[in-house]
This record gives sequence, structure tokens and C-alpha cells, in this order.
Amino acid sequence: MTTTGAAPTTTSSHSMTQAQFDKLRKVVYDRAGIHFQDSKKYVLESRLARRLEELEFDNFDQYLLFLTAGPFQMDEFQEMFNRITINETSFFRNEPQLDVFEKQVLPRLMETRSTHKTLRIWSSASSSGEEPYTLAMQIHRSLGVRLADWRIEILGTDISEKVLLAAQTGKYPAYSVRGVNPMVLQRYFKEEDGSYQIDPQIMSMVRFEKLNLKDRIAAKRFGQFDVIFCRNVLIYFDDEMRKSVIEMFHNQLAQDGTLFIGHSESLRNLDVKFEPIPVPQAFAYVKNA
Repeated sequence: MTTTGAAPTTTSSHSMTQAQFDKLRKVVYDRAGIHFQDSKKYVLESRLARRLEELEFDNFDQYLLFLTAGPFQMDEFQEMFNRITINETSFFRNEPQLDVFEKQVLPRLMETRSTHKTLRIWSSASSSGEEPYTLAMQIHRSLGVRLADWRIEILGTDISEKVLLAAQTGKYPAYSVRGVNPMVLQRYFKEEDGSYQIDPQIMSMVRFEKLNLKDRIAAKRFGQFDVIFCRNVLIYFDDEMRKSVIEMFHNQLAQDGTLFIGHSESLRNLDVKFEPIPVPQAFAYVKNA
């Protein structure tokens, strides 16, 4: 997931006024749905100061004009977004929740879809791919030799082209696999000069697409899913955006589909038709209408 975090230190002389910050965070919200609170002003200021230097801009007013009115505004938004967000993720993150997926949700889906043998899963904020590849490994070891009889479709989407390009290589540093069981690591990864390359069969189970979760029309073209993962994303949205995204997931889930969210997130007060799975550490909801 693309997230915001603590700001790095900078020696740049560029500073951002409150008015400039308000304009900049409105651009981010309008285009990506992510809301920066007042306390995050320094995050944007420090992370974009070097960008202003690279573009030889004197102040943030010049940069805002370039970002919103210039011929390269969409390219620059992508560049800016990559700089003001971080992508903190790893394989098999929050393993108790993943156990619920593998040992409870997946067996149920395999039974109810045993006739057409098709399973579609959406990792809606896939970042550099650790989450969807983890799900592919879980499905691979659960189905075993039966995998050849199934059509498995795992879609990973993110707003950042940079992280999606990284995901498509299937190559990761040791830090990304720090929590992986040694047996799983040996089975699904090949170590190459300190990096870890995912097994080609696992890679073939996942495809990646760029998607802004604010664009419900674009999301709709991906069709219906049996499971949707949206972990550690909702906390960066305001209530309006959060409700919109959850409604979108509800519409694109199968009638008995399951939604997984982050452990610090909740669907309370959103007036959506989901029922929580009554299992500790699940953080999962079943569509009920």
C-alpha cells in the first residue's frame, strides 16, 4: 500500500506557506482521494523541496502552476505522488489475518466454486506486489496439484506506476522477505546476489494495473471479484472517500464475497452492507446484501 509517513530532514531553503499547503493537498485529494492533515504540512514541504530545486523553481507557487496547468501536469503528479508517499510492505504481512484467508475463506470459495473452478482476487493497493504474490503462494500451496484445474486471477492495482513496475519484476530485497518462513522462501524464491526472485509460476498468477481508487468507472471494468484486499488504505481517506471506496468494493464483490481491511481500520459508521467475520485477527467482512 502507498502510505504517508514521517518526513526526512532537508537542508533546502524552500518553505511552504499555509495557503500553498492548502492548494497542494487539495490537488492530492482531488486526484487521489488522500487527505493530508495540517500536521503533515512539513512532510509535503520537506519531500518536495528537492523537486523544486531540480525544476529550478523559486517557490511553491511556481510548482503549483506547473503541477496544475503545465503540459506535463499528469506526469508531474505521478512524480510528486511517488515522493510524498512511502510504500511500507512485506511478504506475509499480518500472518494471522492471512491464515483466515487461507484456512477459512479459501476452502469455502473452493467448495462453492467447484463447478466453474474460477477464483478472482483483487489486491486493491498492491504497492510493489508483496501482497498479491503472497496470496498467490497461499493459493498455490492450498490447491497443490488441483491448481491445473482452476482458473486463478489475481489483480494487483496501485496509483503509483513506479511501484507497479517494481512489482512486475518479481525481484525483492532481503528486507521484503524478512518475515517469510524459511521453507516458503526456499520453495517460492530464488536468491540472486542478495535479492530474491519469485518463482515464475507464482508471477504468472498475478497481473498488475494502474488504478486510482477514486475512479469507480475505471475500477468497474475489472469486473466482479470473490475476495478484495484493501489493507492500510482507508486510514488515509476522509469519511466521504472511505464510504465511496467501500461502496465500490461492495458493488464489485460476488454475493458471498469477502473484504479484508487493515487491522487499524473499521467499517463502522459507513452504512454499508457487510457483516464482520467473527474470528479474532480476521479484519474481514462478508457481503450480506
